[in-house]
Amino acid sequence: MKRFIQALTFFSPLILLAQTPEIPLTKGLRIEQSCNIAATVYDISVAANETGITISGENLVIDFQNTELRGAPTNALPDGLTGTAIVVNGKNITIKNAKARGYKVALYAENVENLVIENCDFSYNYRPRLRSIREREDFSDWLSYHQNEKDEWLRYGSAMYLKNCLKPVVRGCKVTGCQNALLMTGCNDGLVYNNFFVFNSGLGIGLYRSSGNKLMHNRLDWNVRGYSHRFYQRGQDSAGILLYEQSSNNTIAYNSATHCGDGLFLWAGQSTMDTGKGGCNDNWIFGNDFSYAPTNGIEVTFSRNKIQGNVLRECTYGIWGGYSYETYIMGNFIADCKTGIAIEHGQNDTIRQNVFQGDSVGIQLWARETQPSDWGYAQKRDTRSRNAIIDRNVFLLTRKPLKISRSKDVSINGVNLFYNFETLLETPHPNENLKFLRNEVYGTAPQI
Repeated sequence: MKRFIQALTFFSPLILLAQTPEIPLTKGLRIEQSCNIAATVYDISVAANETGITISGENLVIDFQNTELRGAPTNALPDGLTGTAIVVNGKNITIKNAKARGYKVALYAENVENLVIENCDFSYNYRPRLRSIREREDFSDWLSYHQNEKDEWLRYGSAMYLKNCLKPVVRGCKVTGCQNALLMTGCNDGLVYNNFFVFNSGLGIGLYRSSGNKLMHNRLDWNVRGYSHRFYQRGQDSAGILLYEQSSNNTIAYNSATHCGDGLFLWAGQSTMDTGKGGCNDNWIFGNDFSYAPTNGIEVTFSRNKIQGNVLRECTYGIWGGYSYETYIMGNFIADCKTGIAIEHGQNDTIRQNVFQGDSVGIQLWARETQPSDWGYAQKRDTRSRNAIIDRNVFLLTRKPLKISRSKDVSINGVNLFYNFETLLETPHPNENLKFLRNEVYGTAPQI
């Protein structure tokens, strides 16, 4: 009897696998149990407010077996695509090996705890027609992600849109030829890794009021618009990664987001601008490649964050940190940018052990004379440029290593190394208590 029970235990996974049903898809189908999808191409077109199929329940595993849902003919214009292919709600749901193209949204999930999306391909869904041409930019192409309290981001479409999902996992997925690959709003403690989100016209990954997530080892290159080589380079607020409106304590590590409008674009949010409180704080941005951005490799504004060990080549600004405070910028390699690090109205920021090579300006700190009168932030917060620490950095072939203006209590010490420059320190406007101690200046850069 004991051997019989052991044998039954050994073979029980095979018995369960054999019992997993295989079903075909039809428009309006509701799936409420684990199953495999009969693999073929399903032409399921849906109108603007319609859904192709719905997955609902708990403890489900749905294996699409590389089944493809097709919402429109392959020659349909992408700005005319409508509807949602797959809607998900419930708990502990795994969706794998699905394909969907020709929709406004390929997969929409709301209030799902422990959702797993694995090895899915949601390429060639909605993207709008751009009105900019090679010779001139059309400003109607600029994006605005400032509000998403009522899912305003959905107007842009998305391969995957996750709303109020706890601990979602997105891994091994592919999205190209859309405007947005993955948008997450109100999603916490998620894991997004080993995905391939490239050549989209808006965002690779976008977070809104989403905290505690890990975005790691993703390929997010060429998510860009508003760039025409030698004519204009704007970015138009496209980005490899977007963090907006109180998205905090996220880890962004080991991603490649090159040739994007911004490599990473972070903004505290309208609530911070109105009240002066909160922000997209305490995010750790580590070990990424954000090179070749037409605008900013990294933009972090009105917030407190750690930026460490990233590569930023040939961007207009390597790091733009307007109104950043208590931000720690360490160990980054910033090369051939117009400005390596630019911080306007920053407070208590630390710039330590970075390498600048071939930049026009290495570090620029400054403040404007006046603040906008309609900014609640400026009325409620100290917005002086003050108390920066510039410590143990290396400047190689950087034309102007330092440009500091209208700033207070800036310490340039700890043996910064300066090689081959035109102007070591430019100060267009007076500074108060500028400390320049224990630095070393050389005429010839070392071979590296």
